[in-house]
Amino acid sequence: MTITTTPVRTNVGTRHPELYNTLAAMAQASDQAALTEGISPLLLELVKIRVSQINGCAYCLRIHPADSLAKGETPERLAVLPAWRETRYFDGQERAALALAEYVAGIKDFHGDAGLYESTVEHLTPGQVSALTWVAMSINSFNRVAISSAYKVAPGRQR
Repeated sequence: MTITTTPVRTNVGTRHPELYNTLAAMAQASDQAALTEGISPLLLELVKIRVSQINGCAYCLRIHPADSLAKGETPERLAVLPAWRETRYFDGQERAALALAEYVAGIKDFHGDAGLYESTVEHLTPGQVSALTWVAMSINSFNRVAISSAYKVAPGRQR
C-alpha cells in the first residue's frame, strides 16, 4: 500500500514577511483613500467580498462577510451579492463600485471594455474610481497570497 501525502505549500506571506507587510500597508492605504473619497466602510467590504467571490478565495470569504455584518451589512444583501445586477438591493454608487471591482478582478476578460468608465462616472468621482481600483487590486493580491499558499479555512473566526 502506497501512502501519498499532499506537499505542504509555501506560505509566501511568512516566507517573505516584508513583502506581505508592504501589501498590508498598501491595502490599508487604499482603504483610507477610499474612505477619504467618501466611500462607506460597508461598500469597501462589498468590493472585497465580490472580488474574493470571483477569485474563489475561501479565506477572504470567511473574513470579509463577517466584517461587513459587524459593520451593519445585512445577510440578505450578502446572499444576493453574486447576482447584484439582477436585484434592487444596491444603489447606483454600489452598483458602479461592484462593476469596477468585477472589472479589476477579471481584467483579462474585460480588457478593453470602453463602456466601463462611462458606466462608473455617473455614480463615482474620479477619486473614488481610483481609490476603489486600488482596493480591488489589494484584495486581488491578498486572494492570490491565500490561494497560492493554501491557507486553511475551517469553521470559526480565523485570521
